[in-house]
Amino acid sequence: MTRIFCALLLSTWAVSPGLAQDRPAKPNVILLLTDDLGWQDVKCYDIDEPSPMETPNIDALAKKGVMFWQGYSPAPTCAPSRAAILSGEHPARSQYTHVVGGMPPAAIHKTGHRMMPPWYSGRYPTGSVAISEVLKGNGYTTGHSGKWHLAKKHSSFPQPKDLGFDWSRSVHGTTKRMNPHRLTGFATDDPNDPYRLDENGFATHQLSIDALTFVKEHKDEPFFLFYATKLVHAPIHTRSERLLKKYCKKLGVELPENPQEWKGEGQTNPFYCAMVEELDYYVGQMFDYLESTEDPRWPGHMLSENTYIIFTSDNGGMEKMPGDHITDNYPLARGKISAMEGGVRVPLIIVGPGIGAGVESDVMVNGLDFYPTILSWTGSQAPDGKHFDGCDISKLLKKDPTDPGLVKEEDGSVRDTMLWHFPNSQALESTIRVGDYKLVRNYDHVGGGREPELELFRLYESKNGKQVRADLEEAKSLVASMPEKAEAMNADLSKRLNEMKASYPYYNPHFKSSLPNKEKVPSVISSSRNGQVVEFKYKENGAKLVRAQLIYTLNGGEKVFDEEWFRIPATLKEGNKVSATLPEGTTHYVINLIDENNFLVSYPDVEKATRTKNASPSAQSVLEQ
Repeated sequence: MTRIFCALLLSTWAVSPGLAQDRPAKPNVILLLTDDLGWQDVKCYDIDEPSPMETPNIDALAKKGVMFWQGYSPAPTCAPSRAAILSGEHPARSQYTHVVGGMPPAAIHKTGHRMMPPWYSGRYPTGSVAISEVLKGNGYTTGHSGKWHLAKKHSSFPQPKDLGFDWSRSVHGTTKRMNPHRLTGFATDDPNDPYRLDENGFATHQLSIDALTFVKEHKDEPFFLFYATKLVHAPIHTRSERLLKKYCKKLGVELPENPQEWKGEGQTNPFYCAMVEELDYYVGQMFDYLESTEDPRWPGHMLSENTYIIFTSDNGGMEKMPGDHITDNYPLARGKISAMEGGVRVPLIIVGPGIGAGVESDVMVNGLDFYPTILSWTGSQAPDGKHFDGCDISKLLKKDPTDPGLVKEEDGSVRDTMLWHFPNSQALESTIRVGDYKLVRNYDHVGGGREPELELFRLYESKNGKQVRADLEEAKSLVASMPEKAEAMNADLSKRLNEMKASYPYYNPHFKSSLPNKEKVPSVISSSRNGQVVEFKYKENGAKLVRAQLIYTLNGGEKVFDEEWFRIPATLKEGNKVSATLPEGTTHYVINLIDENNFLVSYPDVEKATRTKNASPSAQSVLEQ
C-alpha cells in the first residue's frame, strides 16, 4: 500500500492557536456509527479495484481530519461492538459476544453442527458505566438517534435513558422494509409520502432528520450525539428509483427477474451501491450543517470548529445473505460474522479541534479506544475503578497520527496488540494481531473440523519504520514455517482471554456424524431439590467431568425474545454430584455439564438455539421451579 501522507494542514475543523483561548472548554462530540459498512465500500478506501460506490461527503470528511487505514471494530457483529464502544469493555470481558444472546447454549441445528456457542449475554453489561453517563455528569446534553440494539429486543432493558441519554429517537426511516418487494414503494414527490423526494432527489430519511434535530435543539450547550445509522444494514433496498437505475447503468447490470435476489459477484449489487450513496448523502447533511452554522457558544465561529466527529462502522461489510450477494470486502478475507480482516477492519475517520487535516495513518486503532479518548477531549473523569480495554488516542491525534509510539497502554508500554473473540455462529474463532502478524485460532478443529487449529498470517512487512502490504488477504498461513511464533502468539491470546474470563464454544454430543469421544459424554441420572438448592447425580461414561454451570431464567415461558437466561457456576461434589443454589425468582433452569473433551451436555436437553419466534427453551425442555 503506497500512499503519500498529506501535510498537517489545519482546516475549519481545527482551531488556530491564536483563537484557542476563546474556544469553549467543553467541545461537542458526535460518534457516528454506521451499520455494516465495509472497509472497501467507501471510495477513499480503494486500494485495488475502484469502488463503484460514490461517497463524496465521507471522502471530503477524510480530508479534514485523520483517515485510519487500520481502524478496527471491537467485534464482527453489531450488538457486541456497540456495547464495547459505549462501555469501553472488550466483548470477551462482558460476555456479550454476539447478537440475541441470553439463552441456554445449544447448537444452531441439533444434529447438523459439530459445535455450539457458549452462553453469552443478551444485553449491555450490567453495572458498566457508559460514556454517555459520564458525559451527562460533566454537564453534557446527551442524545441518541437511530439504531440501539443493546438488549434482547428493541424495547427491552436497557434503553437509551437507562445509559444516560437525555434525548433519544429510533426510527427505521428509509430502511423500513419495502412491501411486497424492493421494486415497489419507491419514494415520490407527493407531500403526503413519508419518504417524499427532496430537492436533490433523495428520499426523506427520518433517522438522519432526528440526528440533525438534536444538534439544532442543543447547539447552545455542549452535546454528545450517538448517531447510529441503520444504513447500510439489510434489508438491502433503496427507495430512490433514480439511484437504482443510476447504478444499474453504471455497473452495466440489469435487475433480476426475482427482485428479492442478487447473484452478481463482487460489488455489483445496484441496491446496495445506492444505499451507500444514500448513507453518504444523509451524513453529509450533518457535516454541512456543522460547517455552515455559527456556534452560539462561540460567536464568529462555526460549530465544526468545536466539534469532534468519529466516523466508523460497527463491523465489516456483510458480503452475502441467502439469495443476495451484497458486497465484497476483497482484498480482506470474509466479512461480517467472522473475526478475519473483512469482519473487523472498518472505515475510521476522526476530525475535530486540534486534529490535523489530510492525514492518513497506518496506526492500529480500535472502537474500544473511543471512550478513554472522549474523556480526554471533554475533560471528564473516568468512573471509579473503571477498566478500559482500549487506549486514549487523543495524544496520537494531536501530536502525530502516524506515530504508533504515541498509543500507550495503562502501564506506559506502546500498544502493538489487539484481539477479537467470536466463539459464535459458524465462525467459532478468536484472533490476535501483534504488529505485522495475525493469528487465527479455530475452535472447530478436532476430528475433521473445517479448519486447522491455528493459522498465522503476515499482513504487513515493516521496513524502515513503514508497513508494506504483504498478505491482507490472509491467504498464506505461515504456521508450518514459523511454528514458534504461532505458539507464542497463541499463548498470548490464551493469557489475555483468560484474564477476561472469556467463554469458549463446546462440542455437540448430538452431532449426527462421527466426532471423537462423543460416546463418552457424562449423563445425568437423577435430580433433586431442597429449598433453593438443586442437586444432580451424573454418570461418567468414559470422560471426566471438569465443570458445570447452572443456566436459569427469571421469566421463563415468556415470548422467546422476552425470555432471558443467565449463567452461574455450579459446584462439583464427591459421589458424582453437582449442586447449585437457585437465584431468587428463578422460574426455570438447566444444568450444563462440560467434560474433559469439551463436550457440553444439558439436562434437561435443550432442543435448539432459541432464535425463532416459535421456539422457547423453557417449553418442555427445562426444569420449572
